[in-house]
Amino acid sequence: MRPLLVRTRLDLDAGLAAHRAVGARIALVPTMGALHEGHAALLRRAGDEAALVVASIFVNPTQFGPGEDLDRYPRQLAADVDLCARAGADVVFAPEVDAVYPEGPGRGITVDPGAYGRVLEGASRPDHFSGVLTVVAKLSGLVRPDVAVFGEKDYQQLVLVTALARDLCLRLRVVGVPTVRADDGLALSSRNAYLDPAGRRAAAALSRALTAGVQHQRSGAASVHAAAERVLARTPGVDVDYLGVTDPALAPAPESGPARLLVAARVGDTRLIDNTALLLGG
Repeated sequence: MRPLLVRTRLDLDAGLAAHRAVGARIALVPTMGALHEGHAALLRRAGDEAALVVASIFVNPTQFGPGEDLDRYPRQLAADVDLCARAGADVVFAPEVDAVYPEGPGRGITVDPGAYGRVLEGASRPDHFSGVLTVVAKLSGLVRPDVAVFGEKDYQQLVLVTALARDLCLRLRVVGVPTVRADDGLALSSRNAYLDPAGRRAAAALSRALTAGVQHQRSGAASVHAAAERVLARTPGVDVDYLGVTDPALAPAPESGPARLLVAARVGDTRLIDNTALLLGG
């Protein structure tokens, strides 16, 4: 069945009114569109969590910095609605910018991501997580979901959105879904479409680096970092932005126990991120 496509706040409220009236559980899957099978996995998980699944499709201008790919980010609403239908979404909310930012992007009250929003991805993209958390807060206010589903591929985002829901008392449970990968290990991403064949082959080094790190996890964080770094260093065409080992909440890595290995790199003019779970000293 085709999902209901709504573009305005009023139409969203009208589309959800009957479900809210009977107390139906609502799940939100926020996206920027250019959907792929990774997004389909999020939508299917949302269907397991709630009676009604809302997918938002909104290229959020406030999470892009100067010189980034806001203007060329893929926009393919018809194809995205088709994928949402196949994956079980009930409503697709695809607002224009003024529906989300009536005062204009970057004006009005915004969300400060805190210290952990200024490391790793936040150090490279200083305003990124303020934009992400602000739009998630806005979408949560508009949809009023019980559950929001995010992918682990954007792990730092997942951690910060979870903190947003907790610290701002949003009455929202945040669910993370494991990264979906291509056969060669590359994490599915809308930005993979930018890669030419040579870049696509080089990009697979990110997942190989993570695998190398996992293979050294019993030896501790320094060994993990060194192993991953070696893989990236010997791959032409991969320009590393950051490579780091943290605890699961983005604090410094422990000597032993659960941790996370995170990487960002440019392949040509395409910037990609990835991460994996670790068990240090295990």
